This record gives sequence, structure tokens and C-alpha cells, in this order.
Amino acid sequence: MRQAENHLVRSLPLFANVSEKHFDELMSTAFLQRFPQGITLIREGDLPDFLHIVVEGSVELFASHDAHETVLDILKPMTTFILAAVIRDEVYLKSARTLSAAQILMIPAQAVRDVFDQDPAFARALVNELAARYRCVVRALKDEKLRNSTERLANWILQEDAHQGNKHQIALGIDKRTLASRLGMTPENLSRNLAQLSKHGVVNSGHDFIIEDIDALRSFAKPNSLIDQ
Repeated sequence: MRQAENHLVRSLPLFANVSEKHFDELMSTAFLQRFPQGITLIREGDLPDFLHIVVEGSVELFASHDAHETVLDILKPMTTFILAAVIRDEVYLKSARTLSAAQILMIPAQAVRDVFDQDPAFARALVNELAARYRCVVRALKDEKLRNSTERLANWILQEDAHQGNKHQIALGIDKRTLASRLGMTPENLSRNLAQLSKHGVVNSGHDFIIEDIDALRSFAKPNSLIDQ
């Protein structure tokens, strides 16, 4: 990797406190690669060759069974995937593909495990990353189990509005079929739920969601800090 790329990687929380020796070991076999949209990066059932980190763009994690496919998560910078499989040297339980053109940092899995065993600061950072991902899974499970599909969509809109600066006009950034799968519903259910949310201050305008009455939307969604980030 080039020096400028090393500096970018060093700034990531995962590597901030790793010793120079071990950081150099990790980077000596790592590389940043650009991928176009729609490229499958890993497949469920395969053993991990690399730890992947989203540096630019977005990646969707998905799984399939018996001709059915579902989106499990959408990753944006700076997020690792799939760390648990790398650390345990076990098969991936989900697949990943680029949702947009993306830049991905790829570190050989064995190098990650070797430095994990030797560098306490790196080990703590990896455990912290694993803990954060576990908490995200728990939040997602509670969201799915405790809310109906319209409530899930309403809270997703509130969270995405916050991520985009509370402008009350949300650029979707992904197709509606992908959003529906991510929220555990069919595209037809998504359309019906958007129509339902028109009674609570949300207008669908092409690829944008416009919040015309934020108080009405919050009153319906009932956001919960123990579920929503």
C-alpha cells in the first residue's frame, strides 16, 4: 500500500493504537481496492480470506435460502465485515456485495489473527468492534420483533433523517426493493406503508422521503433509544 493509504488506514479507530511494528505487519499484505456497483465480495458458506473494511461507498450484507434472498444490513464507511468469521476462522454466515462503487480495505485474515494474538491494543479494538456489531444485531432484532412494518419504516426514516443532517428531506440512496428487504417487508408492503405514513407527516417524492410534520411522525413512530441508534 502507498504511504497516503497507510495514513488513511491509521486514522481508523481499529488501528489507532496498534504498535508501529504490528501495524506495518498488517499493512504489508493489505491493499485498498475499488469495486464497481453490484460486485459480490464474499459468499456465505466460504471461509474468510480477508477482513474487509468499507472505506468509501456502501455494501449490503445478504443471505439466501431455498430461492429466497434477504438484505441483513447496509454498511457505510468506516465499517468492518465480517469480523467474527475472521477471528474464529469459520465460514461466513452471510454474503456481501457493493451497493455502489466502493473502496474496500482488505487485510488477510491470518494476519489479523496473528496480530490479534500479539498486540493488546489491537485485540481491545477488535473486541470493541465485535461488541458494537453485536449490539447492532440486538437492536435490529428488537426492532423486528417489537414493531410492525409501518413502525419500522417510520423509525428508519427518523434515523436516516438524523444521519442526513435533520433536513427533513431524505435522499433514499438505494432502490426501494433493497430498502424493503432490509426492513423485513415486500416491495408491495413498503408502498402500502408509505401510503399509511402520509397520515403521519411523510410524503414520498420519487427517490426522496419528505417529512412535512416531524412531530406527527415521532408521535407515531415512538422512537426508543434502546432500539434506535
